[in-house]
Amino acid sequence: MIMRNATRALLAVTVAVAGLSACTGPKETDPSAATDQLEVMTWWTSASEAKAFKVFTDAYARANAGVTLTNASVQGGAGSSARVALAKRLIAGDPPDVWQTFAGAATTAYEKSAQIRDVSSVFGAGGLAAQVNPTILQSVTIDGKQYAVPTGAHRSNVLFFNKAVLDKAGVAAPAAGYTPAAFRADLEKVKASGVPALCLGAKDRFTTAELLDNILLARLGPDGWAKIQDDKLDWNGTEVKDALGELDDLLAYTSADADTQTWDQAIGQLVEGSCGFLTMNDSAFGELTARGGSDAVGEVVYPGTDGAFLAVTDVFVASRTAPNAKNALAFLSVLADPAANLEFSKLKGSVPVLKNVDATGLSPYQQEAAKALWAGPVLPSLSHGQAMNPGLTQGYFDAIAAYVRTRQPQSFAQAIAEAVAVYQPAGH
Repeated sequence: MIMRNATRALLAVTVAVAGLSACTGPKETDPSAATDQLEVMTWWTSASEAKAFKVFTDAYARANAGVTLTNASVQGGAGSSARVALAKRLIAGDPPDVWQTFAGAATTAYEKSAQIRDVSSVFGAGGLAAQVNPTILQSVTIDGKQYAVPTGAHRSNVLFFNKAVLDKAGVAAPAAGYTPAAFRADLEKVKASGVPALCLGAKDRFTTAELLDNILLARLGPDGWAKIQDDKLDWNGTEVKDALGELDDLLAYTSADADTQTWDQAIGQLVEGSCGFLTMNDSAFGELTARGGSDAVGEVVYPGTDGAFLAVTDVFVASRTAPNAKNALAFLSVLADPAANLEFSKLKGSVPVLKNVDATGLSPYQQEAAKALWAGPVLPSLSHGQAMNPGLTQGYFDAIAAYVRTRQPQSFAQAIAEAVAVYQPAGH
């Protein structure tokens, strides 16, 4: 109930922020005015995330010795707590100078509500625009101007597995071309060996949402994914109902404590061999590496999604009205520094989206993920607000929660319909 109320609160403040406009708030601050402060808000608070983010803050501090940087990170809810805190500050007219969000629809929503400034100057300096992956560049560009700087991209359609657990269960390590049918058979074998087959940090609801994302992608393919982006998918149709049925089947393989585990705790379970498989975006790779599990755990593209890169693209944006605009733009420039970006990627588990960052300095897994990113197609994450506007994304989370409670597809469709009624996209 607490988590459901938090989601409803987030939806409410998201809608309220979307209703703001430039004419009702303060004027845009001068990006040339020198100040000695900078406040950056992020939700990166886990062991691997905090260490990775420190790469950027340290790099900024070295280049800007006269500026005091305040790390206004917000812990809890895998980002949802930070988004609620941010939305409340935006409504109150007290934005941080810089904040974390996602590319695509999430960034667009902030731009449409006149909350963030044009940061094209950052992309013009040093030819950054020419270095960014074209699909990622498009996802931060609105009417020819850039409004966010990416830190990298996580691949969401990844399946991790504990090598020893699978070996004990008589399961061969999955490889390219791994099919949904083979995955189901292997889940049964792991379950029969006496170990929970699937870890899930369901306390953080994005993990269940990412699982459904992957199921949908395997069934719809990239062309079908475009239906989601174009608001043409029938959420009450056969394709979605079949995907929900598969979600129901897979949830039956999760550990008994899945609902009480956070995403990083679930990764800890996988590393220690308390389950066979885990699927979530590859920020899991950074976390399991930080826990010393990189040798114990293997990975493969989620069954049925070979060739696609379902991207979770973290970006940072600069407030249009916060007082330290010059420092904010300087911080965004640090994100694109090749040396800092490479070191960040090593710790975070993401892959660089810049051509001038040498991915050969990353782990073998990240090198393969980087190849997939540049080979495409790169698809925007549904559960992280990149494929649909934030209001509908929260509706998606509510819909999944409704389905998990009832196991009724009509409950899922009704929750989506309610979100559309509150936050109806243009042309729906």
